[in-house]
Formats: sequence, C-alpha cells, structure tokens
Amino acid sequence: MLKKILIGVGVFIVLLIAVVALAVALTPPDFAVEREIVINKPRAEVFEYAKNLRNQNDWGPWFRRDPAMKQEFVGTDGTAGFTSKWESKNPEVGKGEQEIKRVVPNERIDSELRFIEPFPSTANAHMTFEDAGQGQTKVKWGFAGAMPRPMNVFLLLVDMNDAVGKDFQDGLNSLKAIVEKS
Repeated sequence: MLKKILIGVGVFIVLLIAVVALAVALTPPDFAVEREIVINKPRAEVFEYAKNLRNQNDWGPWFRRDPAMKQEFVGTDGTAGFTSKWESKNPEVGKGEQEIKRVVPNERIDSELRFIEPFPSTANAHMTFEDAGQGQTKVKWGFAGAMPRPMNVFLLLVDMNDAVGKDFQDGLNSLKAIVEKS
C-alpha cells in the first residue's frame, strides 16, 4: 500500500514538472503594451512638452503613487542620453532609470527603461506623434520587453497589456488634459 502511494506521488511530481517545463517552453517570453490618444493641439506643441522626461512627474501615473520618491536627472532633458533615475519605497514604483536613446523631432522618442527593484528587468519604451487632423495629434505610448525563461511562465498569470495598459492610458489622459489646457 505504501509503495503504491509513493509511486503515485512520484508520478504526480514528474507530471507536474513536465507541465511546468512545457508551459515555460511554449510561453513566448516577449510582451508589448501600447495605448494611444488624440490631443487637440498641434504635433510640435505636444512633442515639445512630452519629450522632457521631467514633465512625466506631471502627467505620468507613477509619480502620483509616490510624490516623495527620490529622483536624479542627468544630462539635457529632451535629448538622447538624458537619464531620469528614481527610487521609491513603494513597490509599485520601485527603483530604476529611464534613458532617452533617440529623439526624432516631432515624430518619436525612444527610451530604455532599466528596472532595478522590485525585480531587475529592461524594456524599450516609445512615444510616437502623428498628425490626426487639423490641429490634432495622435500620441502612441508603449513599451516592449521580454521575461527570460523560466520567469516567462508568469506571463500566463499576469496580462501585461491589462496590468500596464491602464497606467499608460491614465498617463495619456493626463498628458492630454495638461497640454490642451496650456
């Protein structure tokens, strides 16, 4: 009887390991999130405000979660190489930095996000700006990254599009309100 129980437990453990290994192998490690909004201001005006990372304190959702976070800025804001560093005790904000990698005037800003806490990871972020009619600008804000195997199995449990997409939409809504008010 004990032998049958041990065999059953052994088979269960082997099957569980096989299921987890299969999930890790079949789950794509890459993820991407993007949201967009139309702002009732000309593209050059929207771009000029949005290109400065310091302005994210006004419209980005994360500063609101911890206005007391420590911040450091290095370089010339709105240009390639400018880096915004942050550190917060709030785990939703954590510790990390964002570096502007490329700026295409009135069209695109590419940056690299380097998260240090609560867990290390890197992602590429972008904002694009397109004409959307007379005096209107379509802004797209997104990021893409990858979770290394076996951590990618968490993408089965957390929908990055839902988890981060809401923050991106909230940020874009705030950006719209600020830029349209000016």
